[in-house]
Amino acid sequence: MNQSKIFYPIVVLVFSVVALGTSLFLYIYWYLEVSAGLDNVVKRFNLNKQQVLDAQTWVVILVLSILVGFIIICIIIIFTYYQKNLQLYRMQHNFINNFTHELKTPVTSLKLYLETFLKHQLSREEQEKYIGYMLLDAARLSDNISRILNLAQIEGKSFQEELAIIDLVEATKLFLKNNRHLFQESDIQVHNLSGQKVIYGVKLSLYEILLMNLLTNAIKYNRSDRPKVNITFVREGRTLLICFTDNGIGIDKANLKKIFKKFYQIGRSENMSAKGTGIGLYMAENIARLHKGKIIAESNGEGMGATFTLRLPYLSAD
Repeated sequence: MNQSKIFYPIVVLVFSVVALGTSLFLYIYWYLEVSAGLDNVVKRFNLNKQQVLDAQTWVVILVLSILVGFIIICIIIIFTYYQKNLQLYRMQHNFINNFTHELKTPVTSLKLYLETFLKHQLSREEQEKYIGYMLLDAARLSDNISRILNLAQIEGKSFQEELAIIDLVEATKLFLKNNRHLFQESDIQVHNLSGQKVIYGVKLSLYEILLMNLLTNAIKYNRSDRPKVNITFVREGRTLLICFTDNGIGIDKANLKKIFKKFYQIGRSENMSAKGTGIGLYMAENIARLHKGKIIAESNGEGMGATFTLRLPYLSAD
């Protein structure tokens, strides 16, 4: 962001507050000086003090002070609102750039493979290899488009799907099995500490979107040779906890709450910040809220991994 875009609003804010405060101070100082002079005149010539000095002046000063204070507060609120809008604009700009890259890459790849088919006589084995690449690119493109469509439906609370009463542990294992091609270079383990079925009502497709976003986020922000994620189901009274603990790069305390904001991305490094669109954790948080739950992020700092805990109200075990 251009430094002048931040510098000028701050300068305007500071000068406005200082100008108003100085004006109020000079007015009060002037009044006290005048009052002191008039008081000496009253004492010297034995005049009626009430006729010379207006007692209501202090009321005027009090009202003026309140108004100036109100104006200062309004200026600060406007400045804060401006800065938040500027930050949102920046995040949206980054989202558009990153998402355009996410769309353009598979399209470019598909175009290259199709041109190869047109220009060269390929064997059946080579054709199958390139067709496999194109299917992966098409799936990636479809996934990116689906994320945007799902985000619009989730935000508008218009996702049409009935609650499914299922065993979440088995549903999670089935999800990992069906998507093992995406996580084949990672070590993902599911743990059920109670050993009993975890029967719960969820919108299954939304739950799978939540799983996909949390797992891909844990794998994406990971520098180890083999990313590891432990999914642990724990029941605490009337609350169900699903913990996603990874061995990734960790999160500093300043970003623990910010990461759930729409379009927010942590600028860890150029390579890291270029990945993703900044809506994955935002979607996961909204899905949790649709199920009357919430997600809490915890980390001991950079390089120490992170734990994302999905907390859901759990009224019955069966």
